[in-house]
Amino acid sequence: MGEYPTTRVDRSRRDQLESLGSKPKFWFRDGQKRLLFKADDRGTGEDWAEVIACELCKLIGMPHVHYDLATEYDGEKPVLPGVICENMAPPPRSLVLGNQMLLSLDPSYPSEQRWKVSQHTIKAVESALSHLQPVDDSWAVNQPLEVESALDSFCGYVLLDAWIANQDRHHENWGAIVGPLYRLAPTFDHGAALARNILDDERRERLSTKDRNRTIASFVKRGRSAFYSSGADKKPLSTIDAARSFAALAPRAAQAWVHRMLAVSQEELWNIIARVPKSRLSEIGQEFTLGLLIENQKRLEGALNP
Repeated sequence: MGEYPTTRVDRSRRDQLESLGSKPKFWFRDGQKRLLFKADDRGTGEDWAEVIACELCKLIGMPHVHYDLATEYDGEKPVLPGVICENMAPPPRSLVLGNQMLLSLDPSYPSEQRWKVSQHTIKAVESALSHLQPVDDSWAVNQPLEVESALDSFCGYVLLDAWIANQDRHHENWGAIVGPLYRLAPTFDHGAALARNILDDERRERLSTKDRNRTIASFVKRGRSAFYSSGADKKPLSTIDAARSFAALAPRAAQAWVHRMLAVSQEELWNIIARVPKSRLSEIGQEFTLGLLIENQKRLEGALNP
């Protein structure tokens, strides 16, 4: 298999800037489709992390937004790398984010604060999910049969976060698609995953060190989620503890999701990772990413089957 294709996006085609989030984004039209270009403006690997996460979701049947690699051009000059995706909620549908739903249930919820929101608890999110219908069938084409509710799917999203070391499932990175029912949206925005911002020197060291405190196994234990056990807590749960908490709420679905994650072989992982152009992810970066995913598979197996 060759490299993932990279779509050329001409800056002159943009028709609307997107204010949501912290990265440069704009909408443009490609025939009948309206697409979002999201730039990796700092060169920290958010583009390839998004694409690898997308391919993993596809492999295990998790409802997800599809991302392709892209490059923004100004005339003939390449400007920024990034990714493109379709609008997941085209009119007349709309996207309602987690912070909006949580605010509707609790008028004191700090919906404008994105980070360190201790009110973003497992219990609060579970309550919001209880008001949602399952993911629409158009997205949920290959979910496990044990996945029957919005909570069951969302449990999979949090387990995915533990697998790919995604610490960015804050209350604007999940939501519902409205039209006319409120349905859980597919998982989206995984650009902070896979330790994509560490440098090759550190990757190389962690792959070869004999110091247990510097190994990949030690590194992945540091990952924190955006979920809290209690509003009084000062620190969010680790990604693996957040996974355990949601798995306890949806045990049958959790076992089904983890079974699929553990069934992904090292060869399948490598085939996904190695398709990223080396101009975006170096060879040592690819090796580190493989090691991280394998290590987190072991952690998930231990967490749900102690």
